Amino acid sequence: MVWLMRRLAFLTAGALLGLCPATSWAARVQDLCELQGARGNTLTGVGLVAGLAGTGDKSLEAIRAQERMLNRLDIDVTSSQGVKSDNAAVVIVRAVLPAFAKEGTRIDVQVSSIFDAESLEGGTLLDAYLYGEDDRVYAVGQGPISVGGFNVSGGGGTSVRRNHVTAGVIPMGAYVEREAPSRVTDGERISLLLKRPDFGTARNIQDAVNEAYGPGVATALGAGTINVIIPETERGALVSFIAAVQDLPVNANQPARVVINERTGTIVVGGDVTIRPCQVAHGSLTIKVAKEIKVDQPPPLSPGETVVVPVTQVEAETEEAYLMPIEGTSASEIADALNALKVTPRDMIAIFQALREAGALNADLEIM
Repeated sequence: MVWLMRRLAFLTAGALLGLCPATSWAARVQDLCELQGARGNTLTGVGLVAGLAGTGDKSLEAIRAQERMLNRLDIDVTSSQGVKSDNAAVVIVRAVLPAFAKEGTRIDVQVSSIFDAESLEGGTLLDAYLYGEDDRVYAVGQGPISVGGFNVSGGGGTSVRRNHVTAGVIPMGAYVEREAPSRVTDGERISLLLKRPDFGTARNIQDAVNEAYGPGVATALGAGTINVIIPETERGALVSFIAAVQDLPVNANQPARVVINERTGTIVVGGDVTIRPCQVAHGSLTIKVAKEIKVDQPPPLSPGETVVVPVTQVEAETEEAYLMPIEGTSASEIADALNALKVTPRDMIAIFQALREAGALNADLEIM
């Protein structure tokens, strides 16, 4: 219980610490690897969103896009003067075509405004062709857009905004029209690609497959690729073999790494991170500058004038800082030591950066 309360205290301080076992952690092969050839393909297109309540594009390009859409629907548009663009918007439409997706499969669609639309809230995407890298149409997207937010403007220039309203998604909003070719095997072997290349993890996967199917079935070709020969007895049930290989448990090595996101103040400390003995002092200097307006009034019935005098006050405050010993052999001890300093997440970021420069941090420091 004490261990849990310490972790909760560290989380409430605003820093997110990933505490994992000190050496390795158990995972399945499919959590660590991707099957070569079984990858998604990015589809891109341009579409028109209609039904906006005056929050659409006002640019000339949007009017022309509406004219082309109407012409495609056999509606003759002889003049653009009758076309209003503020109820429509031109958007970029994106989707990922999963491997093995067949004709008729529905996939999610993302839409993003590319001109001056204020909001896509309440809009509906008209039929948009989604193209692959070979300039062929692989899917067609359409449907109502979910923006997950709002943008409300009131009198006097006041406004309330939640999330980004110029981008949204259409869940299951596109139908696959053409299958993308996928080839995961030549009938004799498959290749497993590690998401995070590591020699130790590649060796562990090789050993796990060989233990399950016999020596020499799997061979690690490097830190990122494991070649697996399909046994003769499994070639008639290839799907079952691949599923069984992906479900094998493997001990995966965790790199000693500290990941910092300065934009959000998030810190993730790996379980193998250690700190050499060192002394840390961290204090902050706060400077306040305030301006007051003082009015000097002349005595009654005197010829003097009222004078307005601005007065600037400057205050500097320095928090007390003491040298405190920090030494940790695990992430939990590091968390306890930093909690003793009673620092904010952004202060912790500065401390980790200083520890790396001093050579006391036995880990890679990655800043997002």
